[in-house]
Amino acid sequence: MAEQKEDRLHIRLHVYDEEIEVVINRDDEEYYRNAAKLITQRYNAYAGVFKGRKSDHVIALMTLIDVALMYEKERVHNDTLPYDNVLARLTSEIEAALGDDK
Repeated sequence: MAEQKEDRLHIRLHVYDEEIEVVINRDDEEYYRNAAKLITQRYNAYAGVFKGRKSDHVIALMTLIDVALMYEKERVHNDTLPYDNVLARLTSEIEAALGDDK
């Protein structure tokens, strides 16, 4: 149990104009800090264009959509299932061809 607590870390993240306290896995600290920077950067970009014309809530939602879109594009880009399927089919064909030559 003590080992699990040592793996956890209590940090404060600055996200746009808020300080957020979170308890995270120690190994994930860099990811959390980079995520906070990305959100702040994207929020600032939208706020620079829309502040005063759109509510803070809408700007936050626009930021969320922007970050989620980045994630979705990267997720699809890294989807290996189609390649795995082709490799499995080719492997089966090669094994079948080698089996026929025996």
